[in-house]
Amino acid sequence: MSSGLGDDDRRQLHETFVELCRIPSPTGHERGVADWITTRLQSFRLELSEDGAGPLVGADAGNLLTRIPGRDPDRWVLLCAHMDTVPPTAPLDPVLVEGGFENAGEGILGADNKSAVAALLELARILTTDEPPEIGVELLFTVSEETGLLGATVFDVSQLRSEFGFVFDHASPIGEVIAASPTLMQITAEIHGRAAHAGIEPELGANAIVAAAAGIVGMPDGRLDPETTANVGVISGGTAINVVAERCVITSEIRGIEQARVDQVLEQAIDALQDGADGAGCDLDIVVEKKFTGYRVRPSEASLLVADKALRQIGYQPKQISSGGGSDANAFRLNGFQCTNLANGTERAHQPTERVSLTALEDGLALALAVVREAAWRQA
Repeated sequence: MSSGLGDDDRRQLHETFVELCRIPSPTGHERGVADWITTRLQSFRLELSEDGAGPLVGADAGNLLTRIPGRDPDRWVLLCAHMDTVPPTAPLDPVLVEGGFENAGEGILGADNKSAVAALLELARILTTDEPPEIGVELLFTVSEETGLLGATVFDVSQLRSEFGFVFDHASPIGEVIAASPTLMQITAEIHGRAAHAGIEPELGANAIVAAAAGIVGMPDGRLDPETTANVGVISGGTAINVVAERCVITSEIRGIEQARVDQVLEQAIDALQDGADGAGCDLDIVVEKKFTGYRVRPSEASLLVADKALRQIGYQPKQISSGGGSDANAFRLNGFQCTNLANGTERAHQPTERVSLTALEDGLALALAVVREAAWRQA
């Protein structure tokens, strides 16, 4: 599908994306890419502010906010992308392969979320080079998204001038609109048994690993229904093969759109862990944390209507989906700011084979431009 961009715009977008991907920015270490973004935006004669999120979330940079004034000083729209990536596992060397960018090595590319960062930077270049947009545009670049939306959570949404906004952070085909996103509950279960010599007097011990295994068998797991999942992700314990394990720790998660269903699965998981501990003569300590809160977009929301028209404008058939992943939109909505997450076309995010096609990269910029135009129409 043609993005409608000129050759110069496409070339500049590709160069910007490659330069961003070459800068390592795993969660907590976004300083390098934040400085690069700052320099680029200042070259467009834009002013930026960096908040104090860094120390609050354990990062070396804060959230960056800039504004591109429009012809109407009273109407604004927010566009957002995050600066961090999951940890790189190979040198970052973007190469063009069969119509898309990949990492030359066996490691992530960083297209999640630098394809969106590149699109927003090129949007800023276009809007500050051509005639001013009809409405003002706020661009926000957040930190520490990958570890729980931390930068967005502490961002002060009251400083925004926009009535609504968009996050470009779903690794699926452009055209998809995230109409529902889950609540994520994390369970950390610490099982305490009794150590004993495994060969001489095992009957004196209480094996925490055995208790954990019994609990895991009874826990809900996998896809439980179209909008609810559960997973045991990490288990650790024991000290040696000849010692009855005195301690074991399990970390698991539950995701679901409907809070009542999440609560039901959470209760089942805790009961299973308690039964496992009791059956092995062990004690159980559990900590439950809500990492982010889910949402379901109302059909009448302005951001949903704008996304629909913007996608149609660039030739896509909008498709509203329910996602199993969270984004900064979850944090913004919880803090009272209307926001919708849009797919950015990246493929195999967080995997060594991560890639983004040239078409998706270019259409991401086209979508950002269309969103600004349609937001002006919606607020007219």
